[in-house]
Amino acid sequence: MNKLDIKRRIVLTGGPGGGKTTALDLFRRELKGKIASVPEAATMIFSGGIDRSFVVEVACAQQVAIFNLQRHLEDIQRKTTPNGLILCDRGCLDGLAYWPHSEEDFFKTMNTSLNFELSRYDAVIFFETAAKSGQEIKSNNPVRNESAQKAIILDKRLQQIWSKHSNFNLVSSSESFIKKILFGIRTIENVIDKIQSP
Repeated sequence: MNKLDIKRRIVLTGGPGGGKTTALDLFRRELKGKIASVPEAATMIFSGGIDRSFVVEVACAQQVAIFNLQRHLEDIQRKTTPNGLILCDRGCLDGLAYWPHSEEDFFKTMNTSLNFELSRYDAVIFFETAAKSGQEIKSNNPVRNESAQKAIILDKRLQQIWSKHSNFNLVSSSESFIKKILFGIRTIENVIDKIQSP
């Protein structure tokens, strides 16, 4: 990869209950001051007094807000740390998995394209939902309340979207959550090493 093409931005994403936030929190503590992180925009909105809606018009408005907040949060971190490495808890394309209309409609509404959104990130690390291996997906995140079946459906949609990135890294579901998190952290380390290598 040409150094001029490096955005120094990595997405951590995946189905609900995948362990990405846990891995990000641990990694952030380990490398305190060496990386910047972007929190999950959807959690900020839904924990701030806005209830998740399944009414189509409202759901669309919520996804537009999440998309724009995610973009602005990433831009703020880039301005704050111009040359720093940024780990994003989800990325702008996550909203496509929740969009109630067509993919074409999503990109038209957001005034963007799949290729442009993928190009914003150097790498994607995808944490597969624990529901795929029959594990509990209960979370400390109160706004994450999907059933196991819904988590698997969302995981599949998200994986179809993000796997189109040329540097897609899968952290598969495992019966051992600890082993999965450790593998996820090693994957983050490996991706960072590749991005930072001359």
